[in-house]
Amino acid sequence: MSTVSRSDLDFPSQGIRCAGWLYRPGSVSTDRLPAVVMAHGFTAVRDQRLTAYAEAFASAGFAVFLFDYRHFGDSEGEPRQLLDVGRQLQDWEAAIATVRDLPDVDPERVALWGTSFGGAHAQATAARDPRIAAVVAQVPFCWADKPQQPVPLIKTLRLLGRAIRDALHGLLGLRPCYIQAIGDPTDFAAMTSPGAAAGMAGLTPPDSRWRNRVAARFVFQLATYKPGRDAGGIQCPIHYTIAERDAFIRPETIRAAAALAPHSECAGYDCGHFDVYVDPWFTRVVGDELDFLQRTLQP
Repeated sequence: MSTVSRSDLDFPSQGIRCAGWLYRPGSVSTDRLPAVVMAHGFTAVRDQRLTAYAEAFASAGFAVFLFDYRHFGDSEGEPRQLLDVGRQLQDWEAAIATVRDLPDVDPERVALWGTSFGGAHAQATAARDPRIAAVVAQVPFCWADKPQQPVPLIKTLRLLGRAIRDALHGLLGLRPCYIQAIGDPTDFAAMTSPGAAAGMAGLTPPDSRWRNRVAARFVFQLATYKPGRDAGGIQCPIHYTIAERDAFIRPETIRAAAALAPHSECAGYDCGHFDVYVDPWFTRVVGDELDFLQRTLQP
């Protein structure tokens, strides 16, 4: 791979500073570059293995813009750890506008890359923006489905109670009521599965800005957010990366969304949700995603 450069490029979203890293290929070109806009999933931040994807794409000749959502990571926004679907979609739109304004980027060859909950946003954004040239939706949330593992009723009621309390806190301007974001089945956490805690730890560097908590009110948005249902409105090519043993997102929901998209392709891997980010699966996954981006964005 060729060398790449990385620079800080912050941008405003609804008047709040979002933190971004801009990657450029090491080789100099007089042509405008195709670009990939990237963001992470549920409560995750850019330093949790997304730098590996960004470096791979930039080494192949793409400009890559990787950002943190408002309220998370290096971006501003109060209260912290607030997951709001509408605000995160605004952040995607602001990031795309920032990239399209770069003098060395071709604004008609901008692709989206989102993973997990970020893959949900990539679908929703592409369905609303006909200028998007291509999408990679990696292990994406498409719509709420029954959990892979049974959840005890008492745990569900406890989570609902915490969400109601946090929603009231939001209305009154009080400090959020937080819950653990990721955990194993024995944990009281928003998203749980066997090995989830270890899987997340494997993505997280020691100095990461990730915090394992989230404002509980997100629960009410999760039930109504169904970006996979809008996949029929995605007019550009879209590549779905599927972990066949995903304990968070059922592969059949991803394939159902892909069936709605008129220009979709799917790549399945016999691994779990967190395995796509690390070797041995990462090399295969990023290679297939790069092949798709080269086929759709490079002349």
